[in-house]
Amino acid sequence: MKDVTFSSVAELSGMLRDREVSAVELARHYLDRIEAHRDLNAFLDVRPEATLAQAEEADRRIAAGEAGPLTGIPIAHKDIFVTREWASTAASRMLEGYMSPFDATVVSKLKQAGMVCLGKLNCDEFAMGSGNENSAFGKVYNPWDKNAVPGGSSGGSSAAVAAGLAPIVTGTDTGGSIREPAAFTGVTGIKPTYGRPSRLGMIAFASSLDTAGLLAHSAADCAQVLGSMVGFDPRDSTSVDMPEEDFTRHLGMSVKGLRIGVPRTWMREGLDPEVAASIESVLDFYRSEGAEIVEIDLRQAELGVPVYYVVACAEASSNLSRFDGVRYGHRAKDYTDIIDMIKRSRNEGFGPEPKRRIMIGTYVLSHGYYDAYYLKAQKVRRLIAREFHEAFKQVDVIACPVTTGTAYDFGANADPVSAYLSDLYTVPASLAGLPGLSMPCGIHSNGRPIGIQLIGENFTEARLLGTADCWQRATDWHLRRPSGY
Repeated sequence: MKDVTFSSVAELSGMLRDREVSAVELARHYLDRIEAHRDLNAFLDVRPEATLAQAEEADRRIAAGEAGPLTGIPIAHKDIFVTREWASTAASRMLEGYMSPFDATVVSKLKQAGMVCLGKLNCDEFAMGSGNENSAFGKVYNPWDKNAVPGGSSGGSSAAVAAGLAPIVTGTDTGGSIREPAAFTGVTGIKPTYGRPSRLGMIAFASSLDTAGLLAHSAADCAQVLGSMVGFDPRDSTSVDMPEEDFTRHLGMSVKGLRIGVPRTWMREGLDPEVAASIESVLDFYRSEGAEIVEIDLRQAELGVPVYYVVACAEASSNLSRFDGVRYGHRAKDYTDIIDMIKRSRNEGFGPEPKRRIMIGTYVLSHGYYDAYYLKAQKVRRLIAREFHEAFKQVDVIACPVTTGTAYDFGANADPVSAYLSDLYTVPASLAGLPGLSMPCGIHSNGRPIGIQLIGENFTEARLLGTADCWQRATDWHLRRPSGY
C-alpha cells in the first residue's frame, strides 16, 4: 500500500472505490500512526477492535455496491461528542470513564455516511481553554514545535490532523476553539453557522455559542464532509431546518468580483508584524484575482472579549450544575450528607478552569449583578451581530487575523486574562453565530504556522470554502508538514 498519510478525502475516497486500498487497511494505517505518536497526547481513547469493526462494515458496503463517497474514510471525534463505543469524558475527571448510551447526532450522521471512527481526541476540559493546557489527562503537544501549544480547545483535533494521525476530525467552536487550533498547527478548520450542526450529544459549555465543525488539511476536504455532518435535528431546539446543501459546489470558483471586507481597526497594536504581512499577501492575491478589497469598520465587535466571557461563563455555570455526583459522573467517596457530597464531588471532579468560569458565571447571574453584567452583555452581543449583518450588505466575506501571533509556548498565557484576550479575533463571529474558517497562509520566522480567518454571513459556508479553496489551489501552505511526521 502506498503512503496515504496526508492524502485528501477525495483521494482516499477514490482509492477505496477503485479497491486500491481497503477500509480495514486504511484504519490500521492510521491506528499504527496514532500508536507511534502517542507522545503528542492527541488521543484520549483508542479502541482498535471497535474501529476495525466499523472498517469491516465499510468494506462490506463497498463490496456490495452500497457505499457512498465517505464510506471507509477514517475520522476522529473531539471528546466533547458522546459516543457509545468510546469513553466520553470532556477531558475532565468529572466524567472519567463515562460510557454514553447513545451517539451524538454529529457522530451518528457521519457513521451513517460510512465514516470509520479512530477514537476520541484530547481537548481543554469541557472545551474551556485556548491552548489545550487544561485537559485533566495532560496537555497536547504541537507537532510543529513541542514547546508550543496546539491551540484550544480542539488541540487534540488540530494536532491529529497536522501530524497525519487522521485525515479529518471533528471539533467544537464556542469562541474560536476550531479556528485558533487550526491556525496554530497549519491546518484548515471551519465553524459553520450556529444551529446548522446539531448540538444533541455535545457536552455543553455555552449553549447559545457551541458549534460543531471540522478540521482537515484543506477547505476541499472540509467541503467533502460538511454536508454529511449538518442537518436539522428535531431533538435540538436550536437546530435550523434547512434543505440539504452541496458544500463542494463553489470549489474551483473564481473570486473575481468578490468583495472582501478588512476591519483595519482590528489589525493595529499587538498584531505580530509577520502575521500582518502574511495576511496582506493573501489580500494581495485575492486582489490580483479580481476581488475587491473593502475597508470596513467593526467598532462594536472590538467589545467581543468581555461580552463573550460574561455570556459564556454564565451559560457554563448553568450547564455544569448538572454534574453534582448524584446521577452520573464523579462522586466523592467520603462525605457527611448530600450537600457535602455535592460540594466534594464538584471540587474533586472539576479542574481549575471550569471552576473559575463557574464562579464568574454564578457571579454575573447573581441578584444585583444580572442587570449590570449579563443583561448588558446580551444587549452588546445583539449590537455586534447587527454590525456584522450591516457589514455584509457591503461585502461578501470578511478577512482578518485568527490570533495576534503564532502558537505560544506552554505556560506563556498562564494568567487567565492573557489567555482570554487571545480570543480577540475569534469571539465576535461566535457571538453573532456566523460561520468562520481558518486556513494556513505562511510560516513565521519562529518556525510556527500562520493562519488567516475568513468570516461569512449566516449560511454562506459554501462560499467561504470556495474562497479558501481559491487560495489553496494557488499556494502550498496547506501542504506544508511538520518534520518527523
